[in-house]
Amino acid sequence: MKNVFCALTIAGTDPTGGAGIQADLKTFQELKSYGMSVVTSAVAQNTTGVQSVHHLPIDFIDEQLESVFTDMPVHAVKTGMIATIEMMEVIYEKLSRSPIPYVMDPVMVATSGDVLIEVQARDYLRDYLLPLTEVVTPNIPEAEFLTGLKIESFDDMKKAAQTIVEDFGAKAALVKGGHLNEEATDILYDGAGFHHFTSERIQTTSTHGTGCTYSAALTAHLSQGHSLVDAVNRSKKFVTAALKHAHPLGSGHGPTNHWGLREEQQEIKS
Repeated sequence: MKNVFCALTIAGTDPTGGAGIQADLKTFQELKSYGMSVVTSAVAQNTTGVQSVHHLPIDFIDEQLESVFTDMPVHAVKTGMIATIEMMEVIYEKLSRSPIPYVMDPVMVATSGDVLIEVQARDYLRDYLLPLTEVVTPNIPEAEFLTGLKIESFDDMKKAAQTIVEDFGAKAALVKGGHLNEEATDILYDGAGFHHFTSERIQTTSTHGTGCTYSAALTAHLSQGHSLVDAVNRSKKFVTAALKHAHPLGSGHGPTNHWGLREEQQEIKS
């Protein structure tokens, strides 16, 4: 019997399909991991921004988690939008009892620069959930909010990644350099050393859901048993192709193309 690899996302929704759980499930499918989802918040959003958010009841989030973990294999899990401490407590209770690779996409700061969670919730996430992670994937504003450091260079990125691992207890931190005006270089610190992942900078406005897609790709690859460095390398290629082949949808920042890598591979074959 062929092995089936299962990946779980715990996050909010995006009805336009570019970010959140919808983007995660598309990514899992493209990378041949069976996708499952637990909804934390129902979000009315599109390429122009967020219009409204409805947080699901805590007991219902708990019931969703129970439904998954009592019936299905989970080979890796990721979290995205977790808005409240109460949500985090329920998730902590489940993940602390499940020794599986956990990828955290710390959705904390909007593209506009607005902070999306309260300081108390940030502290709970940092103190309780971060030590459970296989890897956390902040962009620069999120890494600044997590660490309190100002990040303006690659050296600053390395210091932030090292702080997240050595001071806050994550196994590894992948600080993404998309907000710097240089090459698109991400820095991974795994406690033993630094790894750099560089790709061409894609000139596109279709960047909605990039962080969700990147972390979901990592989750899929980890669910299949890839090493962390290999998983990051594969995921970087996946999200770069998703940006490179994005379609100009919507009137704001359009979504990435989750089958972009497949398009590239088909072009090479032809």
